[in-house]
Amino acid sequence: MEISREEIQAHLDKKIFRLISETADEMGVACYLIGGYVRDFFLYRPSKDIDVVAVGQGIELAKAVAEKLGKMGKKSRISVFKNFGTAQIKYKEYEIEFVGARKESYRLDSRKPIVEDGTLEDDQRRRDFTINAMAFSLNRERYGELSDPFHGMQDLEDLIIRTPLDPDITFSDDPLRMMRAIRFASQLGFDIYPDTFDAIGRNKERISILSMERVIDELNKIILSPKPSIGFILLERTGLLDIIFPELTALKGAETKDGVGHKDNFYHTLTVLDNIARQTDNLWLRWSALLHDIAKPVTKRWDPRLGWTFHNHNFIGERMVPKIFRRMKLPQNEKMKYVQKMVSLHMRPMQLVEEVVTDSAVRRLLFDAGDDIDDLMTLCEADITSKNPEKVRRFLNNFKIVRGKLEEIEEKDRVRNFQPPVDGNEIMEIFGLPQCREIGLLKSAIKEAILEGEIPNEREAAFQFMLKKAADMGLTPKVERRVGK
Repeated sequence: MEISREEIQAHLDKKIFRLISETADEMGVACYLIGGYVRDFFLYRPSKDIDVVAVGQGIELAKAVAEKLGKMGKKSRISVFKNFGTAQIKYKEYEIEFVGARKESYRLDSRKPIVEDGTLEDDQRRRDFTINAMAFSLNRERYGELSDPFHGMQDLEDLIIRTPLDPDITFSDDPLRMMRAIRFASQLGFDIYPDTFDAIGRNKERISILSMERVIDELNKIILSPKPSIGFILLERTGLLDIIFPELTALKGAETKDGVGHKDNFYHTLTVLDNIARQTDNLWLRWSALLHDIAKPVTKRWDPRLGWTFHNHNFIGERMVPKIFRRMKLPQNEKMKYVQKMVSLHMRPMQLVEEVVTDSAVRRLLFDAGDDIDDLMTLCEADITSKNPEKVRRFLNNFKIVRGKLEEIEEKDRVRNFQPPVDGNEIMEIFGLPQCREIGLLKSAIKEAILEGEIPNEREAAFQFMLKKAADMGLTPKVERRVGK
């Protein structure tokens, strides 16, 4: 990978870098761009997170740069974190973090380091991976000069994730780096160097000292990578997955009885996740793919007539989602409910494909899925992982029929997210009723009649149906009301 200093200087020819350079020279401070911005330059990837390391005065340099930006009338914001020895400037699309060069040591029971001032190489030595330890000088005399004491450039060329120091020390000191190694391998398509990979397995139990929030942040980045299965296979092989996500490792394995086997649901799930990843970067739809079969281990049964069964795994999986989300510190809001809905409904379109596609079944699916119907269909299509091309072709063609039917029914009956044309308050007023069981029965009857196609999704038809149903229940209107009101 031959890139000249002139090319680097051209890339660094930005006002903000020149301003930092000028300020550092005025203060007599050696300063460098380091980490991901440098790595991504060589990988031709865009990067807006900029790390600047100053030998001795990181916070002071940040304050001086922010002051200059202010005098120039440039809008920026500085945040100082004295406890961490860092400062951050937000300027235009950039987030620039300043830190003083330092060396670190760790206690066994914590990932919070004991920090001392250090040299540039001390700071590079404490970095997680060689490809993140490279630095560009920002001082005028050496502007754009690359410092690469741990051969990060060579590892970039070889597509290798490797630690600058003994990986056992690196991972024991800060176990989050084990997750980061796998995340970078998944995002970049790199291999983890054998010694580094083996050290993750040896130090996997250290992951327990981390907060789940830090772990899940890395896990979400793995899920959002171009081919997430790479990361999950590495997590499983290192033993980390069994610690942080045991429900997923429980899917592993294929059992055979009387010559009848079932697929390995772990690898099936990862294939579904990869299929979804090719379609969308929707994090929660990707989580839905990851969890769609999560209840198969607890529902697996052998039936001599039917073979292996996983009855109701979608409904039991729906009930497992909140527990998993709570433990993993994932949001307990509409995002969780969305994943629950996807897990619960993921069998329904498949059942429509396998049976006669009736209008009633399509209406019910539209009603239950609501605005998420397109995501549900995407998940179901991703769930076709058969190695039989003819079977895949047949199912995908059938799904096209279902999609067409969904569009037809929605245009005709407007049942997506519909509310019954006669609401509970009106029923109470018409029949002079307090809140009671009969109101719920009438509302439910109207909804069922519309979904079954007995009446159209229109007010007049619903009103007349309600009057007839109420009469059957012995209810008499107390208030005269025109249908159109």
